[in-house]
Amino acid sequence: MPKITYVAVDAAERTIDVPAGTSVMRGAVFNDIDGIVAQCGGNLQCATCHVYVDESTLDKPEPVQPNENEMLDFTACPRRPNSRLSCQLTVTEALDGLIVHLPERQK
Repeated sequence: MPKITYVAVDAAERTIDVPAGTSVMRGAVFNDIDGIVAQCGGNLQCATCHVYVDESTLDKPEPVQPNENEMLDFTACPRRPNSRLSCQLTVTEALDGLIVHLPERQK
């Protein structure tokens, strides 16, 4: 099962086995990771699952699609080149080892 590491603002890390086919957002919600609000439940409508993909694993996810790109303009914390919406990161074996940093706030 792919392992995803969530890094909190205070640098605390949690690495979780997330089933393939599940989103990085759902992995966080199902495992009580603080910092992912997921108000819209993963429907690409709220940007409250914003994460920063670690530079060391930036090549793992598929590229940002146009709808996600637009929604990233509405994040509570500044958008960066490595910003992603975790609801749009579907876990596959290729994402094994992905590291995401949580922003200071989501709303």
